Amino acid sequence: MNTLDPSAVAGPRPATRAAPVPGVVYALPVPADARRALARGWLWLGLAALVGSGLFSVLLVLSRTPGLNRLLPVADFFRVALVVHVDLSVLVWFIALAGLLWSLNGSPRRLGWGWAALGLCGAGAALMALAPFLGSGAAVMANYIPLLDGAPFIAGLLVFGAGVGVLVLRGLFAAPKIGTTIDAAGALRFGLNASVVATAVALLAFGWSFAVLPRTLEGRAYYEILFWGGGHALQFTWTLLMLVAWLWLAGACGARLPLSPRLALGLLALALASVFVTPYAYLAHDIASVEHRQLHTWAMRLGGGLAILPIGLAVAVGLHGAAATDPSQRPLRAALLASMLLFASGGLIGVFIAGSNVRIPAHYHGCIVGVTLALMGLVYRLLPALGYRAPGGRLATLQPVLYGAGQLMHILGLVWSGGYGVQRKVAGAEQVLRSGAEIAGMGLMGLGGLVAIVGGLLFVVVVARALRQPLPGRPDAT
Repeated sequence: MNTLDPSAVAGPRPATRAAPVPGVVYALPVPADARRALARGWLWLGLAALVGSGLFSVLLVLSRTPGLNRLLPVADFFRVALVVHVDLSVLVWFIALAGLLWSLNGSPRRLGWGWAALGLCGAGAALMALAPFLGSGAAVMANYIPLLDGAPFIAGLLVFGAGVGVLVLRGLFAAPKIGTTIDAAGALRFGLNASVVATAVALLAFGWSFAVLPRTLEGRAYYEILFWGGGHALQFTWTLLMLVAWLWLAGACGARLPLSPRLALGLLALALASVFVTPYAYLAHDIASVEHRQLHTWAMRLGGGLAILPIGLAVAVGLHGAAATDPSQRPLRAALLASMLLFASGGLIGVFIAGSNVRIPAHYHGCIVGVTLALMGLVYRLLPALGYRAPGGRLATLQPVLYGAGQLMHILGLVWSGGYGVQRKVAGAEQVLRSGAEIAGMGLMGLGGLVAIVGGLLFVVVVARALRQPLPGRPDAT
């Protein structure tokens, strides 16, 4: 029995199309109206904060590096430099980038509020940076918001806080509606809206603490309790901003994530939900009690960790399947990978913290730098949408690698020294380095810190180059 070849009868088979790669590309459209000018203002404030922080960090690292620290008035200047460095590089930088993202995400209503918030935050940050030269008070090494206990710094902090309050009010009123149909942009918008809510809870906690704090407390004990609840709530803000940046940067690198927008929104909602433990902690326990403190810590560990791991895994899987063929994607990919590595390192170190030693700053340096690198990468991504040239070339790709590698050396040196019991928030002779291993650990810390400073300053250089080359009339990018 003869059989016919089907192709001889039906003709050649039509060419089959390649099946699309499954997954979701996360991106958010950037408006080209007056909101873009406001976002630029927040970007300039963030860059100014990083420059100021870098100048203070040079003296900070030198004050803790064996041998070189003898050239400085170690103990007193170390603490003053540490206060200003932390507040500029964390509080001011993060709020400035939050202001940038909230300005782009929100509706064009009440832009005057946004400009007022920017002016107040800028004035407050400048006063805090100048406080060491205006007869500032003693350095108070309180967790989350260290300060100089003198009129200039406290006035600057209050003005900055007022600016954040106006920024949050505008963010709440101008928050875009998500709708019932959740897409990738909707998930990112929800994450940014959630970060506004988390910041509002933090401001409520700061005010609540001030209202109920015993007036008999003084010095560090007073400020430690004052900033504890709100400081923990702010960690949810930073975490939400980082997760949005991870998803957005992964999409900009061409990655398709095995994470539906609804699931991403649910994970971001989980990170937000835990922040509402904050008001419960104030209602359930006395503000000075151990239970109050532990409840904040538990909420931060539980809420943040449950959302970070699945989103991080989805980003890693998506990046693994996306080839970096476009040179403009390389700086974004480098920043994203460095951010994930540093944040994971900081989280892992936190598991092994025991006692009060330099492993504690190693833990939060890893996590905070993870957030910083994510926001740096997002700045690179947004520069073309803000009307500037996209950063490119080897320097833009090298910057996050150098900054991340330096910070990794920095925290590894701290972990090494922490194993020998080297205490935190001390410098010079107060460190009591007894052995060669302890000196080597702190030396690695100092070397890594200097490398990270170079990497941080390179970020300012790369962005400054892009800012000098505006592209008027450039069409909006997403």
